[in-house]
Parts: sequence; structure tokens; C-alpha cells
Amino acid sequence: MDDDARRLGELLERCGIRYVADYSPSGGRHLYVPLADRVTAAEAREVVEALTLLAPSLDPGPHQNITDGCIRVPGSAHKAGGHQVLTTPLATAYDTLRRRNEAEAWNALRRALAPELRRRRDLKARAAKLATIAAAPGTSPLSFGGSQSPMRVLARTGLYDTNRYASPSEARMAVLNHFAACGWTLEQVRREMAGQLPGLAALYKDKSHSDRLLDKEWANACGWVQKKPAPKTGAPSSLINDTSRPQPTGGATKTTSKAGAHQLVNDLENVLYAVLDHRLKERGREGLSLRLLLRAVLGYMRTMETDLLDVGCRTFASALGKHHGTVARLLPALQSASDGILTKVSAARGRNADTYLVQLPSHFEQLARDLSWRRGKIYGIRPVFRVLGDVAALTYEAIERGRLSPTTAEIVRSTALSRSAVDKALAEMAAHNMIQRSNGLWTVVVATNLTDLARRLGALDDAAEQITRHRLQRARWHAWLDRHLVPELSENEVYDAEAETYWIPPDEDDGTYAGHVWQAA
Repeated sequence: MDDDARRLGELLERCGIRYVADYSPSGGRHLYVPLADRVTAAEAREVVEALTLLAPSLDPGPHQNITDGCIRVPGSAHKAGGHQVLTTPLATAYDTLRRRNEAEAWNALRRALAPELRRRRDLKARAAKLATIAAAPGTSPLSFGGSQSPMRVLARTGLYDTNRYASPSEARMAVLNHFAACGWTLEQVRREMAGQLPGLAALYKDKSHSDRLLDKEWANACGWVQKKPAPKTGAPSSLINDTSRPQPTGGATKTTSKAGAHQLVNDLENVLYAVLDHRLKERGREGLSLRLLLRAVLGYMRTMETDLLDVGCRTFASALGKHHGTVARLLPALQSASDGILTKVSAARGRNADTYLVQLPSHFEQLARDLSWRRGKIYGIRPVFRVLGDVAALTYEAIERGRLSPTTAEIVRSTALSRSAVDKALAEMAAHNMIQRSNGLWTVVVATNLTDLARRLGALDDAAEQITRHRLQRARWHAWLDRHLVPELSENEVYDAEAETYWIPPDEDDGTYAGHVWQAA
């Protein structure tokens, strides 16, 4: 609670807002923000609910209705004894209440909370949709984790099920095991214990306790997740036509070196920007999705360093923030529209996905040689654009990877998007301080961390929830296949909600997102 109060106080000060603070005998804290101009109850509620995403201990109740929810002011008697104690110097508090905050400071706070305000609106819309689905007869929607999954609530609040964990020691080991399985590092855990994971830190007695035990417990967690399962006994070793992985027989096998794979991706990027983007724009909304899917294909080529991809629809769906059924429909369309770049060489079978060969057709070779390679990396959809949308992703890419800082007109020409769509995307990204305009030219704000912005918008939770859902679906499919070879598995052998719920590590480099998705898939 003290950390939340400090964090909110720092935010208010950065926005130029003056406030008065006090605390109660029970340990609670109040921050009073006097305003010179009235705001509506709905606007005040929206801002306070957005602040709860930054400070989980903040109680939004007093601002969620206009008839109830009164609080005690400084000096008021407390029911447990004692009084509310003013912590702001009396002269400063008097001056703050006399000279209230102007509308400019209030608007600055709203701008600083833009990601949280949008996320809160999205959460309300999602809750309303789920309530509608739940009210429909014959439906029972399932939750696949997300920000309210048990493990995340435990790490953020320190509250755990005593029927499952007998002590804080067992609860924090469950969290550490979970992070180790998701590919986190010890440095990331240490950093987030002082950030978004105060609950994990609270499971230790104090800082000296965590300093003394964290290294050892993290080593135990890493050792636990790296244990190999006992081999299955009695399973036949013969190949099964519809479930066994196909075995290569040699033949006309052609391998591409790692350096050759990177060079091929660079050449294909030139073809994509110069030709295919403008061809696919004629397909409307489907063309927009095909352009991003082709970018995801090239991104996985660079990650896997090969021109032969056997990546499943769900893995592509995680990279694009789309439904796997949509990707399954788009892949054949992309193959026909790629003009020989993407070729399906084998169909999916059992656990194996469709296999595609990615190559540079001869009629594109001269074009690829004439154009210089672009700077930076190519992505399908970075997590932040799950919220901001496909148009924003292509617009940001045109600014980030452009050879020169572009004007709005140049962005419209290079992306082959409509002027109104580009203007809307530019305005929204500028509001989130992702880009800035100077002398008519757009540039990327390098100080804005896209991973942190994605976390504030809730995009990382959505991505982790989708990966968790895909893991459960794969587990069910693999269990169905295994029933042909081994006895039927019980539910806990197929899927453990706490062990399999994925949580994306908090990397500073957004380029590692594709690698995390690939490893998780």
C-alpha cells in the first residue's frame, strides 16, 4: 500500500498536480486532488479506475457512485481509535486547497493514463461480451488465465489458496517454478519484484530474507522444470501412418546456411515492400491480414534460420494476435498470392503442421539485388499492436524502417493504406508517445518502451492468455492421438492450469517476442 501511494504521488507530481495526503490508524492512505473546474462523476470514476491498474491496493469504491462512499478527512476520528493524520505540511495543504489544480493539469493526467484508460474500456467491453455469452442458454465459457489467473494474482498480491499451499514458502516456489518454466531469468524476477510483482516479494519476510533465499530457490526451480519425464513403457516403436513424424529419405534435399537464410529474408523484404504490399492492398481487409502474415513468415524464417517452415496455425496466430481458424484460412490464400515465394511441400499429419518452402522466385531476383536492405527487424504483430490494430502496426513499421523520416503523405504511399486510416493511427500512437512529428516529418520516440506500453494496455496478458489456450488445445489433441498408443490419460496428466499458464518474460527488447512465442508454441 505504501509503495502504491508513493507510485501515485510520483505520477501526480510528473503531471504537475498538487495534492494533499494523510494516513489512518489502520494503515490506509488518502490522496486528495482538489480541482478548480468541476468534472463529471463518470470522468472521475474513469480516471480512478484507470489508476487501479497502476496501484492494485487503490479502492475505487468512493468514486463508483454519486450517493455513497464518503471518506474521512484529515483529523477525523477513526472507529479503531485515533485520528486521520495529515502528512502534507499544513501550510502546503492550505495553499493546495486554496489554489486548486487547473484543467491543464487534469488533462495532463489523462494523457499520462491514456494506456490505462483504453485498457479499462476494453476490459469493460470484454466483461459485457462475456456476460452476454454466459446468459445464452447451453453455454459455459471457460477462462484461460490472463491477468486474473491464479498464478498471476498470487504473484501480484501475495494471496494464495491455503488448501493448496501450506505456507508462503510453498506458494513462492510455485511462482518461481512457473517463471522458470516460462523462460524468465533471475534478473527479470528480481526487477519485477520491485515492479509489477509486489506479492512475490511479500511472500518473503523482508528484503534480507529474499536476498538470502532467492538465489537458492531459483536454482531449485530451474532444476525442477528441467527434469525429464520418465520414459513411457510398453509403447510400440513402429511408425504409425497418421501419427508418426515423417522420416526424411534423402533425395533432392537442399539445405540453406544460416547466413543464407538471413540474406534470403532481406531480399524477400525488398520484394514485399516494393511489390506484394501494393498487390495485396486490392484484397481489402483480407489483404491487410495477408501482409502481416507474410511478415510473420519472414520473422520466423529469421528466428529459425531456415527456409523450410513447419509452423502451425496456432503459432502464427499467437504472432499475429488472430484466431487460428483465421490463419488456417489465410495460409492457402497467401500461397496463391505470393507469386511463388511460399510453396506448400507437405500436408499436416498427426503432431506435425503443414510444411512450407520459402524461396525467392527468379523473376524477383533482379529487383531484390537492385534495392538496398532495410534497417531493423520485421515482425508479424508486436504485442502492443494487438490493441492498437493492424493499420497502426504497418504505419509504425513505415516510420521505423523507412530510409528517411517520412511525411504523412509518404506513409500513405508506402503502406498503401487510406489517408483517414493512417491519420487515425498516427494520432493514436502520438497520444501514447510512440511517435512524434517535427517539421512535418514523423520519427519514432526511442525512449518509449513498447513492451512496457503493451503491459499497460493489457496486450501482454492477452498474448499470454492466447498461448495458454493454445497449449491446452494442443494437449487435448496430443492426448487424442496418444490414445491410439497408450492408455487413456487423466485430466491432470493432460493439463495443469498453474503449470501450463504461460507468462511472457518482461524483456526490454521487443525483438525477442517472436522467439518467446516460438519457444512457448
